[in-house]
Amino acid sequence: MRIRGTAGKASRASKAALVLTLLATSACGSGASDPASSDESLVVYSGRNEKLIKPLLDMFTAASGVQVSVKYGGSAELAAQLLEEGDKTPAAVFLSQDAGALGALQDASLLDALPQTELDKVDADFRSATGSWVGVSGRARVLVYNSKQVQEAALPKSVFDLTGPAYKGKVGYAPTNASFQSFVTGMRVTEGEAKTKQFLTALKANEPKTYDGNALVVDAVDKGEVSFGLVNHYYVYEKAEEAGGIDKLSVKNHFFPNGDPGALVNVSGVGVLKGKGDERSAKLVSYLLSTAAQTYFAEKTHEYPLIAGVAAEAGLPPLASIENPAIDLSQLDSLGATLKLLDEVGLT
Repeated sequence: MRIRGTAGKASRASKAALVLTLLATSACGSGASDPASSDESLVVYSGRNEKLIKPLLDMFTAASGVQVSVKYGGSAELAAQLLEEGDKTPAAVFLSQDAGALGALQDASLLDALPQTELDKVDADFRSATGSWVGVSGRARVLVYNSKQVQEAALPKSVFDLTGPAYKGKVGYAPTNASFQSFVTGMRVTEGEAKTKQFLTALKANEPKTYDGNALVVDAVDKGEVSFGLVNHYYVYEKAEEAGGIDKLSVKNHFFPNGDPGALVNVSGVGVLKGKGDERSAKLVSYLLSTAAQTYFAEKTHEYPLIAGVAAEAGLPPLASIENPAIDLSQLDSLGATLKLLDEVGLT
């Protein structure tokens, strides 16, 4: 049950403090830029990369006639700014790379309820239980492996297996990457603090190799520098574009079965700021869940489309076949506690 009134205001303040603490350790220097000032434009705060999302927003403007002014930055940074700005924000729509940032705004009661017709386009696992936000693309956690070094039959059944002696020095990961941190947050939510700390401590003792980003992890696995890597599924497809086809690569995706925390499917999503639910913002939400936009996510960013009737990248298992851990994605908002835990065990 959500507590209203004075307690609710205190909760909002503490949530803002939490996200701002997160920014000090994780999201500094993201280079957010201010949107162009225009009464005619729909102001969007986007935690998604400008290179990836601007072409889609341009498609939206061409299709709808709605002009868009965008402030780009890290999702956590922009969520913190929205918490600070409150009802004074110029933003009408928040487009987040991660469900956790949307969960923080939902907890602070800063998002309008979205139309049920839009929510119903997406499976309940990938949208807010309260209707405050909806996922627009899916991003599955995987274990990538070098197929020349590892036989498919010998792949681990759980992410927890990576702490065993057979994996010592053979696993790569990107500790500062938001998707790794969300994966750990998901493990905290589903498995508990104690088990997550035990896993992270054992993983560190197994001497994993650190990289500055998921793309570098995939490069390292493809070259055989390490046999395994913890990343999101689409990085293999990005590398395949560079290599001239997925058949040119040694690196492959492995999806953990049985609702393992290593198979977390997070989403990028969209929410409309409180009191900003006009015709223009409604059109943008609807467009992001249209066949055109979902096809863009499938073909250009190699993510999972979330509406029926749009096919995922060839070779990817159907989204419905991934045994995603049971989790309310809004709970990924506890990222500050994850950063504290990672710092405690020395995996930063």
